[in-house]
Amino acid sequence: MTYWQLAGLSYCYRSYTLHDNTIDWGLFFSALSQYLYLVKFFLWEMGYMRSIDIIVDRAGFEIQWGCLVWVPSVYSLHTRFCVQNPTHLSFSTAGALFLLSMAGVVLNYLADRERDIFRATAGKTPVWGKPPKYITAEYETTDRTTGITTTKKSLLLASGFWGMARHFQYFFELTAAWSWCALANPVVNGVLPLFYACFLTYLLIDRAERDSKKCHAKYGVYYEEYCKLVPYKIVPGLY
Repeated sequence: MTYWQLAGLSYCYRSYTLHDNTIDWGLFFSALSQYLYLVKFFLWEMGYMRSIDIIVDRAGFEIQWGCLVWVPSVYSLHTRFCVQNPTHLSFSTAGALFLLSMAGVVLNYLADRERDIFRATAGKTPVWGKPPKYITAEYETTDRTTGITTTKKSLLLASGFWGMARHFQYFFELTAAWSWCALANPVVNGVLPLFYACFLTYLLIDRAERDSKKCHAKYGVYYEEYCKLVPYKIVPGLY
């Protein structure tokens, strides 16, 4: 993640020196937005430890190889590509896409923070100025050593961002990703710079499906009730 954050700045400088000290606004704003996105990621790093990547997938080969190889190679592809293939975007066009990407970054953070605060206060904090709607779901865990089964509870938020779709934060993340790739100007540079956004779209749809199956198995009828309150997975009214 640190490499991804710093690579964009390096690509900007190399592009600047390679093309007669000219700033490529598409590359610059893409790198800047990704840098700020990763500042957000590091600020929220403990929240990532509660994500499906860690809880379900854990630190196996897939995660380790992905972090060490796939992320540095693929997540920076659209900016690295622009070093030798300038975007030719104007300041205003690139700036507009930058603002769109930052809207995605900020809203993604606000959605994650909303749920974190809700959990930390056990549902006692208002959401968008109103008492939150939620499902109190019970589930059982069994200690592998003693064999003792314990009943626990979780609160499933169905208000605010989380009342619009069960993974609405993914929509904001995809908004940022597609904006970054659009800043590579695929109209001029072809579809290759879109690879990261296409991959992330597949990844997040698959992750939403896996999370749904996990929650159905964990919470049973409680999750079915929750799905009736929040029927959409990522995009309200569509999916």
